[in-house]
Amino acid sequence: MGAPDEIMRKAVMPTYGRAPVSFVRGAGSWLYTAEGDAYLDFASGIAVNIFGHSHPRLVEALTSQAGQLWHTSNLYQIPQQEKLAYRLAQHAKLDHTFFCNSGAEANEAAVKVARRFQYRSGHPERIKIICAGGAFHGRTLAMLAATDKELFREGFGPMPEGFVHVPFGNLNALRDMMSDDVAAIMVEPVQGEGGARAAPEGYLDGLAAAAEEFGALIIADEVQCGLGRTGKMFAYQHSSIQPDVVVLAKGLGGGIPIGAVIARADIGEAMGPGSHGSTFGGNPLSTACGNAVLDGLEEEGFMAGVRHRISLLDDVVSRLKTRYPDIIIEVRGAGFLRGMRLHDDIVAGEVTAALREQQLLIVPAADNVIRLLPPLTITEDEIAQAEAHLITCFDSFSASR
Repeated sequence: MGAPDEIMRKAVMPTYGRAPVSFVRGAGSWLYTAEGDAYLDFASGIAVNIFGHSHPRLVEALTSQAGQLWHTSNLYQIPQQEKLAYRLAQHAKLDHTFFCNSGAEANEAAVKVARRFQYRSGHPERIKIICAGGAFHGRTLAMLAATDKELFREGFGPMPEGFVHVPFGNLNALRDMMSDDVAAIMVEPVQGEGGARAAPEGYLDGLAAAAEEFGALIIADEVQCGLGRTGKMFAYQHSSIQPDVVVLAKGLGGGIPIGAVIARADIGEAMGPGSHGSTFGGNPLSTACGNAVLDGLEEEGFMAGVRHRISLLDDVVSRLKTRYPDIIIEVRGAGFLRGMRLHDDIVAGEVTAALREQQLLIVPAADNVIRLLPPLTITEDEIAQAEAHLITCFDSFSASR
């Protein structure tokens, strides 16, 4: 309509603190501005672009499906959806999959599924969901209640009831909270927004034992940490647990919005027609992209390559921790969801901005942590380039102290 860029920019509701840069093109691990400046992307759209940008497999799946059929609604059978549902259930060793559009929606659906199952099993009193301190499950009202950060709740009125929190990694606190009114324990095997915190060794197994003893379900929130990001299809697979419900989104569409809830047969069967729904969820376009993502993850040798490159990034953050003890307090996370907790006098947001000036994109998180979330297709050379940028940045901060 011819309005100046600044006027148009102000038409967007100010819910984000956006960086002063925009991109017009992406290829692999790189994003490009209109001026042609190249940025190495260790943010991946916050763990969404797991195959980087404009991956040929995903471009082909998207354009091919877009030229045939985008959307029909869930009033009809959708073959692409059925295929993706089956494949996800096979990977999770579960049975039924429900599709929606985002991680928040998927976590909302998981809570509904858990409560509905308990209700249909003759336990309507089981409505409580135990969540971890520092967890982030989304921005809907119910998911704000599942998240214990007061800043996110400010000004939004009373929170929905039935959500309680225990310290992440503390099995004693978890067991103290268990009771006969607990429907499920919802946990991120690796917390993302909460500061790139991986569950301590043995924690998930102890959590599973408590859930079994008290008749509660386990909901594994794999929205950020799932789909190969830790070197296995799901982050919980680094333990011996078998969740009753698994929640996915972010990387599942490689950049196309799609979320999923995967559940055990008897849990899924508690959700009859009309119990839940989504207009766009699992439409032909999004599930064609989801199937293409799984094709890539299942390709022979791909996950072995991811694990090798994860080991290289592990070495990088370990070297940085040793080299900059005056800057880095702790290395956190797992796989390609790594975090570095900084000393309190060095602000994670300022480090993020300084790295952006060097054309390396990362993501801050809670606890004054910077997150590294590269695409799973990141190369060895690109990991080395990121290390060089981090060294330059940390040298500057160290010199100014």
